[in-house]
Amino acid sequence: MKIMASIGLIIVSISIFGYLYRAIKGPSMADRVVALDAIGIALMAVIALFSIILNTPHFISILMLLAVLSFLGTISFAKFMDKGEIIEYERDDI
Repeated sequence: MKIMASIGLIIVSISIFGYLYRAIKGPSMADRVVALDAIGIALMAVIALFSIILNTPHFISILMLLAVLSFLGTISFAKFMDKGEIIEYERDDI
């Protein structure tokens, strides 16, 4: 089982470099956002595979925290691409 997890860890690590290339050289902002989201998902896979290799369940809480932060980052980028700002302030024009 640990050999398969090690092989998976190598494959996921190689894919992170591909995503990093797309995040840097992406032709559009949407491609960069998708690449950053994929990097977050790949990092979650790396943490899960390390948890399998080391036979410990303690990395799962870190995995959940990274999932929430990755989700919030993707939502923030999407809102910035849509409206040009992340936090909208309501102004009363009197």
